[in-house]
Amino acid sequence: MHEGIHISLSAERLGTFFGLPITNTLLSAWLVMAVLILTAIIVGRKPTLVPGKVQNFFEMIFEFVIGYMTDIFGDRKRALTFFPFIATIFLFIATSNLFDFMPFFGSIGIYEHGELVPLFHAVNTDLNVTLALAIISVITIEVAGIVVVGFWKYLGKFFTFRGHTIGERLLNFTVGLIEFVSEMSRFISFSFRLFGNIFAGEVLLAVVAYFMPYILPIPLMGFETFVGIVQAAVFAMLTLFFLKLAMAKPHGSH
Repeated sequence: MHEGIHISLSAERLGTFFGLPITNTLLSAWLVMAVLILTAIIVGRKPTLVPGKVQNFFEMIFEFVIGYMTDIFGDRKRALTFFPFIATIFLFIATSNLFDFMPFFGSIGIYEHGELVPLFHAVNTDLNVTLALAIISVITIEVAGIVVVGFWKYLGKFFTFRGHTIGERLLNFTVGLIEFVSEMSRFISFSFRLFGNIFAGEVLLAVVAYFMPYILPIPLMGFETFVGIVQAAVFAMLTLFFLKLAMAKPHGSH
């Protein structure tokens, strides 16, 4: 068996299902989703008019988040509409990052060619996962903007020839193109920000655990836990703010 630091940029394949590859990060994502669904069923199974401690805790969090989203949108109905989406993004990313420190992550697996292939691996160290999250987020943002503002008005944010002179029209058209490129770059910024932070943390922990196994790993694990939650919050809040911007009417539309 080869010993040393094992760092894999891509997810390891465990097998196939009807010709589709099953990787250890995909298996980890299924585990995270199963835990979240089971928790939701247990917490929301028997709500009461007089809440207990657990129900009261979740209701306080719910009201806080809804209040914050209402302040952002300026509309409680809209906040309630997008709350499930924003909350799902945060819970999935945060839980995935917290699961990275479970003892069975990276330690249980199968041996292939003398090396251990772990059954579970950090979900957000797979660029495919973070890119999928980015695609879901960006498409939701764009569709929400089109539904609220209208297709042609929304398109007018990026492709416009408004202006009194040719110079003004060219300037507005150029600015609109820059805005469009910036809009499309969110696919990259969303996915690589999350992937880079989580993957870098995993590499740092692996190196520290190899060279100083009895000194630094525990403090760094606490720090990386904090970073994982912060990254989940950043992803969810950026999605929230971009939704707000997408649903704002273009300047001069009134």
